[in-house]
Amino acid sequence: MKINVEVECTPEEARRAMGLPDLAPVHEKYVGMMVEAIDKQGSPEAFQEMMRNWAPMGEAGMNFWRGLFEGGNKSGG
Repeated sequence: MKINVEVECTPEEARRAMGLPDLAPVHEKYVGMMVEAIDKQGSPEAFQEMMRNWAPMGEAGMNFWRGLFEGGNKSGG
């Protein structure tokens, strides 16, 4: 037997129904910190260093994302 259930709701409603926390204030603070840091740093190299420090898993995380983006560009172009 196979039963399909479709639920139509917004992402906010789904988050609340599953009991997940509202991380919007944390996200806003994080984005604000990034904007402030970019305004102060200015150079692309400084921004890259900031992202390397903030990224999960540091350099390994940056290499992971770089590989994903490079792989996507090669197959898409």
